[in-house]
Amino acid sequence: MEEKILKGTTTIGLVCSDGVVLATDRRASYGHFIASKTAKKAFNINNKVAATVAGSVGDAESLMRLIQAEAALYEINNGESMQARSVSSLLSNILQGSRVFPYLVQLIIAGQDGKKYALFTLDPIGGLIEETYASTGSGSPMAYGILERDFKENTPVEKNLVIALHALAAALARDSGTGDGMDLYSITEAGFKQYSDEEVKKILDAAK
Repeated sequence: MEEKILKGTTTIGLVCSDGVVLATDRRASYGHFIASKTAKKAFNINNKVAATVAGSVGDAESLMRLIQAEAALYEINNGESMQARSVSSLLSNILQGSRVFPYLVQLIIAGQDGKKYALFTLDPIGGLIEETYASTGSGSPMAYGILERDFKENTPVEKNLVIALHALAAALARDSGTGDGMDLYSITEAGFKQYSDEEVKKILDAAK
C-alpha cells in the first residue's frame, strides 16, 4: 500500500541559557485535507534530548522509534544518556545511509550537550547544521519573522517559552497547513517537560 505522506506543519526550537524550548502545532494535512488535529510532532529521545519532526508521518515515527531504541541501548551500555550532538550525528549517518530510499523528514534535535545546550537541524539525506534557533515546515517563514525579531541568545527558558509561542501563533494565523493548537516543551536540568494546555494559556496570558 502506498505510504500516506502528510504535509504542512510548523516546528520551532530555541537554545536558552538554561535549557532548550520546542514548540509545534497539531495539524497534519494531506493536500488540502486536514488528516489529523492531534498529530504528535515532538518526541523525547531520552530525558536530556528531544526532536521535532516535519514531513512524512510514517517515516518520522519509524525514525523516532529507531533513535529512541538506540538511545536506550546506549544508556544501558554506558550508564549515561546520549547527548544532543551524539543523537544528531547518529541520525545524520542513518539518513545519509538511507539516501537512495530516504526518510522524508526534516528534524530539529535539541537538548543537553555536555555542560551546555545545543540544537541541530537535519534534512532528509543527513545534512547536519548546528543552530541557536530553527523552524521547520510550511509555516516556518512566518515563524522566522518573529524569531528573527525577538530571539536573543543566552536568554532563559522562561522568556523563550513566550517567544516560541508567539512565533508559532504567527504561523497558525497565516499558514493553512499549521493549526489545531500548540504543543510546548522544554529540556532543563530537571529533564524533559511537556506543558499542559492550561500552562500554555497561562504563559500567553501573562505575556499580554
